[in-house]
Amino acid sequence: MKAVGYERSLPIDDPLALIDLALPEPQPGPHDLLVAVEAISVNPVDTKIRRGVAPADGEKKVLGWDVAGVVRAVGEQVTLFRPGDRVWYAGALDRPGANSELHVVDERIAGKMPASLSFAQAAALPLTTLTAWELLFDRLGVARETTPRGEQLLVIGAAGGVGSILVQLARTLTGLTVIGTASRPESQRWVRDLGAHHVIDHAKPLGEELRRIGIPAVTHVASLTNTDDHFAQIADVVAPQGKFGLIDDPQKPLDVLLLKRKSVSLHWELMYTRSLFHTPDMIEQHRILNRVAELIDAGTLRTTLAEHFGTIDAANLRKAHALIESGKARGKIVLEGFGARA
Repeated sequence: MKAVGYERSLPIDDPLALIDLALPEPQPGPHDLLVAVEAISVNPVDTKIRRGVAPADGEKKVLGWDVAGVVRAVGEQVTLFRPGDRVWYAGALDRPGANSELHVVDERIAGKMPASLSFAQAAALPLTTLTAWELLFDRLGVARETTPRGEQLLVIGAAGGVGSILVQLARTLTGLTVIGTASRPESQRWVRDLGAHHVIDHAKPLGEELRRIGIPAVTHVASLTNTDDHFAQIADVVAPQGKFGLIDDPQKPLDVLLLKRKSVSLHWELMYTRSLFHTPDMIEQHRILNRVAELIDAGTLRTTLAEHFGTIDAANLRKAHALIESGKARGKIVLEGFGARA
């Protein structure tokens, strides 16, 4: 089968950073779906692993953790799906990625694809949606009801993939006042269009920007990027007994003592935790994806697809990685189809 991967960790401007491959077809295990991949999207985790995780000598590593496709076959213990079903999912970090014609995934972390979306539109959402949902409801403990409670959510990096769906979830499913940060005019427009009540510029002091819109402190903060650059300001603007969650990988130590005086709780979110540790509630990701599919088909949420980079091949994936590494991507980058099946 056709696939895209790498043999060495290289800068993205190197032609060998991602290469076209021919690999054996995978075989599903007892709880697995064998999926014909129709579309994938690219996430920062792809670029981080490509740069930092080198395959063993003579081996090849395939990336890709956002999929929309069709079930081709199922394992002997599968009960949730059958061949022909359209599915979407983010996969598992400890299994091969999905930048390949065929892919296997545990049925407990896959959902039924929204009927109203194309494969490309659907592929933009699973990883970021699971991350945003778990961060908002499981980690920060926000109530899933729309009555205003005088609480606010500051989303730092709201124009990115996670921010683009987090803003929608918070605006439509909670009573929070949603404040997104973005620094470029086109990114600010994007965040407003997604439903944020306010948009402020994270290139300026957060406290000054919040006071400008009449909000001196926020009860909840979701930091999605450059947390180490903003942490001292976050500690300053979060309200006493507030909640702070993050998803990125700070390069400098965070002085968590800055949170003590206000009794602010800190929460990490990694959507791969359930699949990495096979937690008892692993099937919750199946339920989340199905619930979000219902919300999309009802018109409550929309796809975050922003760029379509063409077919799934090494050249196009290198371009996608380069854009993500530039820090200028908004929404999600999607690729679709492999041409003729290998």
